[in-house]
Amino acid sequence: MTIKELQSLIKEIENSPLMTLELETGDFKLKLSKNKFEPVEKIQEPTPQVVEPSKVAEPTLIKKEESLVIKSPLVGTFYASPTINGNPYVEVGQPVKKGQVVCIVEAMKIMNEITSPHTGIVKEVLVKNGDIVGYDDIIMVIE
Repeated sequence: MTIKELQSLIKEIENSPLMTLELETGDFKLKLSKNKFEPVEKIQEPTPQVVEPSKVAEPTLIKKEESLVIKSPLVGTFYASPTINGNPYVEVGQPVKKGQVVCIVEAMKIMNEITSPHTGIVKEVLVKNGDIVGYDDIIMVIE
């Protein structure tokens, strides 16, 4: 199943009266639920990643008068493109329109398309592909 098919399926479930959906085909198993309190099976804890102090990025100072920012609306993994080897949604220097998809943040195996709240030109991308982003972290700077 492709990412586009998964995203389409998720949108359909969000707009339907169904509360849960379980789909199993061959070695692929998917369970979607709108119930926030449903117990989830614990599969495997990811091993914690140790970040060396020298590799921690210095915060970028941003002048609010001249720049706008795109922030992460949730905690998850940042992906610049829709597929592993695909072209990024946007690159530095590229114009973006309000509502245009600029990246994906994966949270709990769900790919969430992040759209630009502003129209402008991408001045800086502050995270790298595969980085963990927190809620309200600045992902990109738009001028």
